[in-house]
Amino acid sequence: MSKYIPFRTKKDHISFFFDKKSIKYTSVFVIVTLLLCLASTSLGQVLISPLEVIQILFGSGEGGNAYIVQILRLPRILIALFVGIGLAVSGAILQGMIRNPLASPDIIGITSGGSVAVVTFLTIFSDENDALTVSIHWQPVAAFIGAMVIGLIVYALSLKSGTTPIRLVLIGIGLATLMDALTNLFMILGPIYRAADANLWLTGSVYGTNWDQVKVIIPAIVGLVILALLIARRINVQELGDELASGVGSHIQRDRLLFIVVSTALAGVSVSVAGGIGFVGLMAPHIARRLVGASYGALIPISALIGGILVVGADLIGRTLFLPIEVPAGVFTATIGAPYFIYLLFKK
Repeated sequence: MSKYIPFRTKKDHISFFFDKKSIKYTSVFVIVTLLLCLASTSLGQVLISPLEVIQILFGSGEGGNAYIVQILRLPRILIALFVGIGLAVSGAILQGMIRNPLASPDIIGITSGGSVAVVTFLTIFSDENDALTVSIHWQPVAAFIGAMVIGLIVYALSLKSGTTPIRLVLIGIGLATLMDALTNLFMILGPIYRAADANLWLTGSVYGTNWDQVKVIIPAIVGLVILALLIARRINVQELGDELASGVGSHIQRDRLLFIVVSTALAGVSVSVAGGIGFVGLMAPHIARRLVGASYGALIPISALIGGILVVGADLIGRTLFLPIEVPAGVFTATIGAPYFIYLLFKK
């Protein structure tokens, strides 16, 4: 028990253990996240000292630099952070449910569902002058609905004789391929100008995000992550296998439906504002698992922090490495993720 710190309420209604290793890594990654966010706020075409950034954040700054920090950079950084958190936790849940560290929202089609919904939206609601006939604010709604629909379709099609992990993966991969084909079809059929917009969205970028989006995504992601932590024990039980999980009283099919809904909602909210940022849901949980083990009480928060670091870091590199050109964050997550995915395949 020396590895754990016990916690109990006065009347012992609630009691649990904190893993010392997970507390250590959580503290380290929280510090890294804060430093990275500070660096990202300071760096760009206009360099602002970290001390001035802190002063602006506490309300004592003014002028052009305050505008850059508060209006241009801070919303973008917060969106990147919480998108990374959402994708990472979504991937962690899928990997536990499917019992395969290679599972992620983009691989089983959830991200592709959001992508085809956005391209369809841009194609259908564009007139002959390449102008949208409805508000662009409906685009994130379309992405969220598309991701949720595909996630539920994957689950529904895998229900025959009971949902099994391998069936979920195979159906998800098949639907992801179909959604990618439909995405390409609608990009060809749609206006050229909208195809360029769609291509930027498909790559994955947090460019142009604002405080209105922050006010929507942060409560949604925080609420869903809290729900994921509450069901962490059920995910641990599922990893034992169907027979053992049933033997300890787990409602396997009901729990899997809950897992797919929470995971799909996390991915849907994330892609609705940032597009198809890939590989975060694959890499972050796998790295976290190597650090703190397979227990989801520790795995979820560590995965969330790693996912946030990956997306904020990718966006920082994209904003600063090729100035004055900005490269979408999804380019750099894919640059890191593709070799990592190949490494995992060879490792297995």
